Amino acid sequence: MFSDDTADSVSVPSLWRRSQHSEKDSKSCQTRQLQSADAEAQSVNTSICSTQTESKDKDKQTLYELNPKELDKPELKHFLDRVVESIIRELVKNAKTHAFDGFKVSWEDHNELISCLHCLQHPTAKERGLHVTCVSWNCTGSVVSSGFGRIDDGDWSTEKSFVCTWNLNRKGLSPTHADLVIDVPTAVTALCFHPDQPALIAGGLYSGEVVVWDTSRTQDTMLAQTGISADSHREPIYKVSWIPLQKKGECGILSACSGGRILLWNLDKSSLVLSTGYALVLQQVPHGSSIAGFKTRGSSTIGITALARSFSDSDTFLVGSEGGLLLRCSFTSQKMAMVLSDSHSVPLRAPAVFSFKKQCGPVHSIHCSPFHRNLFVIAGTDGLAHIHSLLQANPVLSLRVSDSYIFQVQWSPSRPLVFAAATSQGEVQIFDLGHGSLRPAATIEKSGSGQAATCLAFNSQNTHLLAVGKTDGTVSIWQLSRDLTEQGPRELSQLEQIAKQVAE
Repeated sequence: MFSDDTADSVSVPSLWRRSQHSEKDSKSCQTRQLQSADAEAQSVNTSICSTQTESKDKDKQTLYELNPKELDKPELKHFLDRVVESIIRELVKNAKTHAFDGFKVSWEDHNELISCLHCLQHPTAKERGLHVTCVSWNCTGSVVSSGFGRIDDGDWSTEKSFVCTWNLNRKGLSPTHADLVIDVPTAVTALCFHPDQPALIAGGLYSGEVVVWDTSRTQDTMLAQTGISADSHREPIYKVSWIPLQKKGECGILSACSGGRILLWNLDKSSLVLSTGYALVLQQVPHGSSIAGFKTRGSSTIGITALARSFSDSDTFLVGSEGGLLLRCSFTSQKMAMVLSDSHSVPLRAPAVFSFKKQCGPVHSIHCSPFHRNLFVIAGTDGLAHIHSLLQANPVLSLRVSDSYIFQVQWSPSRPLVFAAATSQGEVQIFDLGHGSLRPAATIEKSGSGQAATCLAFNSQNTHLLAVGKTDGTVSIWQLSRDLTEQGPRELSQLEQIAKQVAE
């Protein structure tokens, strides 16, 4: 069934071996040969030009040489004998004079000494035509506040107003959007930040109320107010000021009104309590020769328009009146005021101890020098800034600032001889008495016609900043140059010389 059989063999060639012995081609790639060339450029023609004055002839040169024979002329000798004595006398006098001591020529344009950083405004107040009546910096120097009202409204006004604050160090500061807007039922006439607590503001209103706001509150910012009470003022308040009390760390509020009352309030948590009261009555004013003929019609009450405390003497404060009276007063006076019995809870004292020379019109502003215990500056309707000493009745120096009213004057906190004055013509004049000139060292020009500069305030922390309020409802922040902010080496000695002058 089965048998052997022989079949042909079958072979299968290996594909792997064939792939290993496959032919390999070598290929290469190369760029074409680069072509390069060198080229040069040079001017072909050159020329040299020069100018020179022509040389003088020898004969012409001799005309300008000194001829020794000219010295022998009797006319020249006679002239020298006649004038040499007076020339030597004047040279000796110039060598001994101190008229130009410390004088430094300023070749800069006055307008370059100041520049405007911000122009702040509250749109609602601007639309209603409200004026900026007062400005104040807080104790850190970063926040400026402004009060709004009217300076041309002589009748009793119940128009609502505002207090606005701007933080100049805040990111994204908006000049037309205040950080805080406080609605006030009547015009704001005075503002003053607390000397140590940056969130507290004391304010005086046209209605006679004294108010304290706490700007750190998110809801109701009013911390305390006097209201319309028996102890409160009954006339518009022209000045509010924080003063240190006997207890360390505590401050009271001093307020003055046009009714002749000066009241000291203690801040007790959320209320203002009357502590001490003063009244200025004409019969109790020390009458010097300068005001011997002063008369009043009707009431003998002295209307207060300006008040300032001494930085060196805690017992002294100065008062200016509507009639031009300028008085030095004492906080510790025990003399009782000759006023009709009223409903004040504390007896009123008569603080006046000395009378200065009477002014020609109302005194709008007084400010004591922070560098000298006796010097202060006043300004009013006569357009003059009068520098006074506490030791004499007549002014030491008077400077013409404006042909119209001066609303506020203030010494620089960093320069003993520099002060600024805001005028009704819209200009702010900055004087530097160290330059030996009675002309302004710098002027902030008015931005528009008829816009008066009503108030100003130096920044005591950032002394190169000056805030100016105007009747157009704007508060402008100006930056002063080093010439107006850095104290010179001899300024304090020059200030002493001014204080020792005797008024002519």
